[in-house]
Amino acid sequence: MPLVAPLGEDEMEPGLREAVQFFKGPLGVVPNSVRTMAHRPAIAQAFTALNIAVMTCEGAVTPEFKRLLGYVTSFTSGCRYCQAHTILGAERFGATEERLRDVWDFEPSPHFTEAEKAALAFARAAAEVPNGVTPAIEARLTAHWSDGDIVEIMAVIALFGFLNRWNDSMGSALEDLPVATADRLLAATGWQIGKHRAE
Repeated sequence: MPLVAPLGEDEMEPGLREAVQFFKGPLGVVPNSVRTMAHRPAIAQAFTALNIAVMTCEGAVTPEFKRLLGYVTSFTSGCRYCQAHTILGAERFGATEERLRDVWDFEPSPHFTEAEKAALAFARAAAEVPNGVTPAIEARLTAHWSDGDIVEIMAVIALFGFLNRWNDSMGSALEDLPVATADRLLAATGWQIGKHRAE
C-alpha cells in the first residue's frame, strides 16, 4: 500500500488538474507519484514545470534517449516504479525493441552509439551512492556532447534521482500501462512490481 493515497484528478485544484495533463502524452496516464504530490499543489505544480523543462529537447539529446537515461538512472537506484515508467516512455517515443532490450547492459550493445554509451555510463555512475563519476567518465562524456547537452543529460539524471527516492519511499502504486510494459520488456533484468502493486 502507498504511504499516502494519490488524489483523483477530480480532487485536484483546477489549475493543477490542467497542468498534469502533460504526463498523458509521454506516459498515457497521470502518474500516481504526481497525484500524491497533489496533496500539496505547489509541489505538484513545481514538479510538473520542472519535468516539462527537463524533458524539453534543445540540442542533440532526443526525447527517446532522455527516457533511456532515466531508465539507467532508475535501474541503478533500484526504483522499479521509475523503471516501468521510463521504459514505457522510451517505447512511446520510438525506441526500438533492440534498444529497449539492451539498455540495462548497454556497453556491449551495437544498438547504441559511442556518444550514447558515454552518456549512459555517466548516468549510471551519477546515480550510484556514493557518486561514481570519475574524471575518466567525465572525459568520455565531454568527448561526445556539448555543454548544453550535458546540462540536459544531468537534468534527467537529477530529475529521476528525485523520483527514485519519492516513489520507493512512498511506495507509489504502478498504473496498469507501465506494469504491462515492464512485464513485457524487463523480464531479463529480473524486474518485479514489488511494493508498487496497486492493492
